[in-house]
Amino acid sequence: MQPSPPPRIPANALRPGRYWYVVATALAVLLTTLGVVIGALRFHDAMNAVDTDNQFANGGSLTLHLEAGSEKAIWIAERGPSPDQKCDITGPGDPGLSDPGIDVFLSYDAAWNPLYTIDAPRAGDYKITCSSQGPSRYAIGDTGSLVALTGRLLIGAVLCVFGITACIALVAVTAIRRDRHHKRLLAELCNSRGSDPAYRVAAPGPR
Repeated sequence: MQPSPPPRIPANALRPGRYWYVVATALAVLLTTLGVVIGALRFHDAMNAVDTDNQFANGGSLTLHLEAGSEKAIWIAERGPSPDQKCDITGPGDPGLSDPGIDVFLSYDAAWNPLYTIDAPRAGDYKITCSSQGPSRYAIGDTGSLVALTGRLLIGAVLCVFGITACIALVAVTAIRRDRHHKRLLAELCNSRGSDPAYRVAAPGPR
């Protein structure tokens, strides 16, 4: 007698369900898209970090409106090693200037570095005056540019990598568990067939 074929197990009977493959794909798409969007927005912000269209020269001044706690900085073009650049700020409250840290902004004609961070305690108009012993150009911008961009792009890259890694792991775990479930169901069905007289095959007698 020909042995009976192994029982067929429907795919929808296996656990976990195949919808986990969809969940894994959706997770990868969501996190990757989020990472790309964050990176693109941060890149756009960094490329427009300094308002180079409104520059003022050495000895000049600029008046601008700031909100309380506004994160703005004074940037200087082609800053040399000399520490003689100085700026003053006047306005409502007791405004001040502090160390901005290290950063860089690149325009089409110059490299800009942050000179001071502006501390504005109140909303209002502030007058900024800068001078140095040599010719200098100044502009107002955000407190972060390329250095800050690197950290923010890293966040976007981590989201993309995490999304793809999580997708691969979830697909692998789902496939392994479904395969184990398939083998277990197959063994149970084969055992039930073996105990059923209809599936028993008599051993051949002596010749």
